[in-house]
Amino acid sequence: MRKRHVWMTAGMLLAALSSHTLAAEWNMPIGVTDVSREIYSLHMTIFWICVVIGVVVFGAMFYSLFRYRRSKGAEAAHFHEHTMVEVIWTAIPLLILVGMAIPATATLKKMYDASEADLDVMITGQQWRWHYSYLGEDVEFTSNLGTPREQITGDGERNEHYLLEVDEPLVLPVGKKVRLLLTSDDVIHSWWVPDLAVKQDAVPSFVNENWVRINEPGIYRGQCAELCGKDHAFMPVVVEAVEPEAFEAWLAERKAAAEAEASGVDREWALDELMERGEQVYGAICASCHQPDGSGLPPSFPALAGNQALMDDSALHIDTVVNGVAGTAMPAFSTTLNPVELAAVITYERNAWGNDTGEAIQPADIAEMMAE
Repeated sequence: MRKRHVWMTAGMLLAALSSHTLAAEWNMPIGVTDVSREIYSLHMTIFWICVVIGVVVFGAMFYSLFRYRRSKGAEAAHFHEHTMVEVIWTAIPLLILVGMAIPATATLKKMYDASEADLDVMITGQQWRWHYSYLGEDVEFTSNLGTPREQITGDGERNEHYLLEVDEPLVLPVGKKVRLLLTSDDVIHSWWVPDLAVKQDAVPSFVNENWVRINEPGIYRGQCAELCGKDHAFMPVVVEAVEPEAFEAWLAERKAAAEAEASGVDREWALDELMERGEQVYGAICASCHQPDGSGLPPSFPALAGNQALMDDSALHIDTVVNGVAGTAMPAFSTTLNPVELAAVITYERNAWGNDTGEAIQPADIAEMMAE
């Protein structure tokens, strides 16, 4: 009776541990897409198959050890071949593997079917940020770490989304199939959002694809899952899923902003305007390597403050920022920043931290250089 009571109690406790409880505490997330939920269901099916196999195998092993122990006078049996037993212990695992492979293959086919998408988004990994381009919509932007620097340095209180905030999230419509095309400008990155069941490598000179159809509006966070350099931990992913109507309104707003930005290339910018804009760009793009005060991290990241070689040669400074420096950690920002942002950040670097050249680099000059 005591043994029966123990087994009944254990069974009740096991039943009480529902899949949702397991998912919330120790398990992978269920997610907000059909594929993520199917992956979770497949994962739990395989998990319980493994649990049953483990219980049967270890149960038989421990029973044999206890029941046929030497202290009870048991003697080892001597036998050599048993064809039926060998057939059984070969056939049963084979059937189990086939039973596991069928649903797994069906799920994999769905995961890799990126055809007939409603929207295409190009995702480009860069040290250490993500660049998003809505193909065919003339909308693109760079998503940078949004966590305040004082939290990183320990001078401020860290919030619940520490290192998981960005200045510009990827906005996607719910209920629409979105094809994600991933590549990289420098090293291998990996775009990972657990709630969407998407983890795809971004490889230089190669385009991988994945897709997602989000069922529920909300904000979903992830990270770069590939060790990609010194600021790997500062490369989060934030996806904001909104209703289709809200997405169309957002898209129209971004198009208008892009047109206004493009028109700003042709006008003459004042020095204080460029400095204000350049400080924002520098803080988001450049400060992680060259430091907020321009002191740099020599020799990999040279100081900008007091860098007389750059201050005396504006053409060299512009070329360094726009085209990068081959063989070093300095990338070309011509694919990351537009002419207004490039002109602003170069102007800021030439007039901040005591450099004080008084020179204002105009966006039109940058655009002309990039067109050559």
